[in-house]
Parts: sequence; structure tokens; C-alpha cells
Amino acid sequence: MIASQPDLLGVVNELRPLAGLDVLDMGAGTGRLTLALAPSVKSILATDASAAMLKLTGERLRTSAMQHWGTAVADHRSLPLEIDCVDLVVSGWSICYLCTSDVPEWRENLRQVISEMERVLRPGGTVIIFETMGTGYETPHPPEFLLGYYRALEEEYGFQHHWLRMDYQFESVEQAEALTAFFFGEELSVHVRRERLTALPECAGVWWRRFV
Repeated sequence: MIASQPDLLGVVNELRPLAGLDVLDMGAGTGRLTLALAPSVKSILATDASAAMLKLTGERLRTSAMQHWGTAVADHRSLPLEIDCVDLVVSGWSICYLCTSDVPEWRENLRQVISEMERVLRPGGTVIIFETMGTGYETPHPPEFLLGYYRALEEEYGFQHHWLRMDYQFESVEQAEALTAFFFGEELSVHVRRERLTALPECAGVWWRRFV
């Protein structure tokens, strides 16, 4: 799947200039954000609950020119880092798994995640979070099970917010149908097949806060 989307490096750099920063990428997965940011920062550490995902991230980083990087298996709620050790924390499409409304302890999960972010940030450090605002929609249509989490980020933890389009472009209707079914579910896949779509709109939310 190929995403025709805004430059993630540019989005982050506009909110917090990256030159000279030590960065933590929480929930890095296969390195979507890590690889975009790595060439522009002083150092970057990618953490994820999945060792297999981090292995892929490490392999991709080794083939790049970036030298000052690392990976570590970690839970967002208990980071293996010292206090005051990074300037920027980014997290893309990851915290949401701990904070859906069907997780009874989601508020406590979020409290622990924000507390860990604040603990590892140096004074004046910044947190930038990316999450979905709706797949298959041209304007924001966030999933209901994430609305409480999104409200908490803004109303309880003081994050600012905006949204942007990060549309997906596929090579064929068949590829669109198969990948949409895998990533987003059968209902959306049926819509793709019925309408013969090779492009799928995607809205993303960006939340950011500077900690003093």
C-alpha cells in the first residue's frame, strides 16, 4: 500500500524543529516515523511492544546513513529510559490501542503514558501524537471508541490539535480491496469493491504539547 500523504518530517519539524534533538519514537512499529525523522536529529530511539517489529526497524536503519539510533522493547506505560533524556517524544497510531473505550482502564493507561512521556522529557521538551481521524472519509470522522481518549488529550492534558489528509493510493482495485480488508475490515473493503476504488481518503489527527 502506497500512501500519498503529507511529509511526516515536515509536519513534525513545523511543530518542533528537529536539528540537534534526542528523540524517542514510542510504538515505532516498522519505523514509519523513525525512518522519516532519523536523518534530521541528533539521535533517535525506537520503542515498541513487538520485538519482531523492532527487528524490521533496526534492519531498515542499518541500511541508512543514520548512526545514532537504537531500539528497545517497551510498554508505553513503563519506558526503559532515565529521566530528562530526550527533547522530543513522537508516537504514531499506537497509544490508541491502550485507550479505546472498550478497555476499562483506558484512563489510567493514558495517565501512565503521559506520566512516562513527561518523566523522560527534558524541560521544554515536546510530545507529538498522531492518531486516526477516519479512514474512508474526506473530512474528520473519528471512531467513536476513541473520542474519549481524544477529548482527554485536549481537555485534561492540555494538548493542541489539528487534522490533515493522509490518503492511500493503490495500484489496482484488487490491491485496494485486499489491503483495505486486511487493515480496516470487511465493511470498508466491500465499499472499495463496489465503487471500484483505487484511492482511499484518510484523515489523521495531530496532537502536540510542549512541557515546561
